[in-house]
Amino acid sequence: MQVLQSKLLLEKEITLYLKRDDLLPTIPTGNKFRKLKYNLIKAKKEGIGQLLSFGGAYSNHLYALAAAAKEYEFQAIGIIRGEEHLPLNPTLQFVVDQGMQLHYVDRSIYRQKYDPAFLAQWKEKWGNYYLIPEGGTNTLALKGSGEIITEAQQQIPSTSINYWTVACGTGGTMAGLIHGADGKGQLLGFSVLKGDFLVKEITHLLQQSSSKTYQNWQLIQDYHFGGYAKFKPALISFINAFKQTHQIALDPIYNGKHLYGLFDLIEKDYFPKGSTIVSIHTGGLQGIQGFNQRFGHLIF
Repeated sequence: MQVLQSKLLLEKEITLYLKRDDLLPTIPTGNKFRKLKYNLIKAKKEGIGQLLSFGGAYSNHLYALAAAAKEYEFQAIGIIRGEEHLPLNPTLQFVVDQGMQLHYVDRSIYRQKYDPAFLAQWKEKWGNYYLIPEGGTNTLALKGSGEIITEAQQQIPSTSINYWTVACGTGGTMAGLIHGADGKGQLLGFSVLKGDFLVKEITHLLQQSSSKTYQNWQLIQDYHFGGYAKFKPALISFINAFKQTHQIALDPIYNGKHLYGLFDLIEKDYFPKGSTIVSIHTGGLQGIQGFNQRFGHLIF
């Protein structure tokens, strides 16, 4: 946990802590391992030695899954959306180096990824496997992500936390935080995708994992910069300035957008003076290399 300091925070009388999941001493680092943790335990308990999941060519989830599979002695299969392009980008080269087997499907077929017939063909091809959804998001992922709340409260035990904030891709981490907070504080998820479907996804995940209904959360949809993996110069400038000021790197897919939005809301007096905010840095820093490879060395 790291407290951030800046002229803006001082002026607005906001206390901002950054929960540094990018520094977790796990393989792999970042919150993706939290989402995988209890899935890996279940797979081991069921005696299944092979994991199968889905993702795009720059998937942080598959990056984490490949590393975790190697560390905990699983075989891993990644179903990739789109065609193979050689040489492989840094993300896919890493997952291959970890031993993950890749299979590419076109986008129309990829949309059928949870269809029983689609899933059955992979069992015919590779044998039995433990299925982990795209992004690692299921009810077991919520259990792992919810532990962030407990850890943060233990790290600053005498502090009353008013707000929790996090980037949202599939909604699993956000749903886990809501469940873990159990009605205490306000939770803001900063969507990195266009569209409001994530509200339904998060609600559905919460309904699956708990009999309780939570009203203390909101999805912020104004800072996606055009959609997943889209960006504008203002975002890149913020990421570089943030690193220069705080010596903390941010990726352009998740955490850059999240913290850009958070600081913009602070500037606009969204939060009452005297508020204490805990923001989750979910990691994903390996994505910077692939981003710079595609667009030039924009992020320092």
